[in-house]
Amino acid sequence: MNAKTPDNLQSHKISAPAEKDASGNWKDPKRYMWLLGPALPGIGLAALTGYALAPKKLKALAWTGPALVHGIIPALDRAIGEDKSNPPESAVKTLEQDKYYDRIVKAFIPTQYAMTFMGAWIASRKNTPLDDKIGLTLTVGAINGVGINTAHELGHKSNRLNKLMAMAALAPTGYTHFVVEHNFGHHKRVATPEDPASSRMGESFWKFLPRTVLGGIKSSIKIEKARLARKGKNFWSLDNELLQGWAMSAGFFGATTLVCGPRAVPFLAAQAVYGASLLESVNYIEHYGLLRQKDKNGKYERTQPEHSWNSNHIVTNLFLYQLQRHSDHHAHPQRSYQALRHFEKAPQLPGGYASMLLPAYLPQWWYETMDKRVIDHYEGDLTKINWDPDRKEELMARYADYAAEVAAEAKARRESANSEAA
Repeated sequence: MNAKTPDNLQSHKISAPAEKDASGNWKDPKRYMWLLGPALPGIGLAALTGYALAPKKLKALAWTGPALVHGIIPALDRAIGEDKSNPPESAVKTLEQDKYYDRIVKAFIPTQYAMTFMGAWIASRKNTPLDDKIGLTLTVGAINGVGINTAHELGHKSNRLNKLMAMAALAPTGYTHFVVEHNFGHHKRVATPEDPASSRMGESFWKFLPRTVLGGIKSSIKIEKARLARKGKNFWSLDNELLQGWAMSAGFFGATTLVCGPRAVPFLAAQAVYGASLLESVNYIEHYGLLRQKDKNGKYERTQPEHSWNSNHIVTNLFLYQLQRHSDHHAHPQRSYQALRHFEKAPQLPGGYASMLLPAYLPQWWYETMDKRVIDHYEGDLTKINWDPDRKEELMARYADYAAEVAAEAKARRESANSEAA
């Protein structure tokens, strides 16, 4: 049910550097850098342990998560820049078969659980100050939010164990329905008004958030009911993947509360909300204003590279398993992260996903950053944009002059290119 594109992306690909091994095969220059992914919950666990040992002297460690997500990683993205490596198509099969990369993703989960439990234990202590509890909540929530991306990587694999591990990575945020909705809802409806996970131009993140959360849950229930019905089973079957995931979350929350006490409950709930909101903020960024067009029969065109916002900033890509190479992901949903490619002609964000989070939270900043970029992408054709229906007329009037300028420039470029070709 995943929407796939024709594999016509080759012409958009940047040239791969000549990293080769002794046999002349392409060599992954980031092979050991991928260890940053599972290192992230380890950093969180180390920070929480340091805080537990010396809460007054090492008070700042409670805020490690927000510092990483909103400060350190964006700063490193700007300092280090974009990724110059790109696997050639000939290397994809070898990369996919290398179990090293799969083990890296799965290594995230045990430390993620240990970090979450440690955070709950500290936050449930009577002598932990309220401001420290807030920092601890955001730290654990931020890393569990990245854990959702771990689940995203595992959930696209057909192997049953991988799907169970994907739900395990989602259990601390209570967002296990994501495995069902993302694979069989979002990938089918991406960049259309029907997709709750595709944001519309003029729609703020705060308006998008309830729409995507509620829409995603409703969609996952509908999808799972239909799947079970095809197998002759009802919703309350033990085969229901939604019930399995919710049971995992309930079991984790219950066991943690049993050990840490009832004061752990507010912490667990708050970190889950924050972690899930990070996922949805990335969803907001990934397809803002982009729209698949309909053919003469009213059917949406296949998903193409132009239907996802991409970024090739290397540091965020290392922590997020190259999620920012989003066009190739939608073209090949089951392709593993190490084999995803960057394409210059896919629409590009002005920064990495981590750098775009704060603008996404502040609507005016976001609109100033992205709205004209959407119009540029569609060469001034306002009819091709996925608009917030409540603001469509207002925004079309506001941007009419700018869109006309962009359209005229695009027409001039095309005429110049045609005359040169002739």
